[in-house]
Amino acid sequence: MPKIIGNSLHEHRQMTRHKLFMALSTLMAERGFDTITLADIAQAAGVGRTAVYNHFADKEAMLLGFITHETEQYAHTLERALAEVDDPVAQLRTYIRQQAQLTRVFHLAPGPDLRTVLSRSTQARLREHASIVESILKRILHDGIERGAFPPQDLEPTVQLVNACLSGRLIPDEEQARERTIRAAETFVLRAVGARPSVAA
Repeated sequence: MPKIIGNSLHEHRQMTRHKLFMALSTLMAERGFDTITLADIAQAAGVGRTAVYNHFADKEAMLLGFITHETEQYAHTLERALAEVDDPVAQLRTYIRQQAQLTRVFHLAPGPDLRTVLSRSTQARLREHASIVESILKRILHDGIERGAFPPQDLEPTVQLVNACLSGRLIPDEEQARERTIRAAETFVLRAVGARPSVAA
C-alpha cells in the first residue's frame, strides 16, 4: 500500500493532485503539452503512475483539472480585488492589470497552441471555464454602461477583443518592459471601450 501523505485520505488526495498540477505546470513551461506523457508527469511529481490514474483518466483530463483549479483560484483573487473598488472605470483598470499580470502556463507553454492538440470536447470544456473570467469582465462593462461610465456597446465581441489584447503571450517577462506594456494595454482598452476621458486619462 502506498504511503499516505497528510493527515487523512482526503488530504492525501488533495496533496497528490497539487503535486501533479505543479509537475504539469513545470513541464509545460519547458516544452509543449503534446510532448508530455503521464509517465513524465508522474516522475516529475514523485508519484507512481498508478497514482496518476487514481486521479485522472488521461492527460487531457489532468490538464482540464489543472486549468479548472487555476481559473477558480484566479477568479476568487480577481473578485477580492474588485470588491475594494466601486467606480466601473477603476474596476476595469483593476481587471486589466490583474489579467495582464497573470502568467498562466497554458498561455505561455512552448509548442503548438493547445487548441490544435486537444480534443473538441476538452476544448469546449476549457471554453466553459474561460467564461468564468469573461463573465466578470462582462459584468464590469454592463455596470459601467448602466452608470454612464462607458457608452452602449455589444458586450460579447467587446469582451473577446479585450481579453485578446491581454493575452499572456503579449506580456514581456522583463519587469520594466512588462509594466510599460501593461500601462499601454490599460490605456488602449480604456479608450477602446469608450471610458470617460476625465477618468481614463
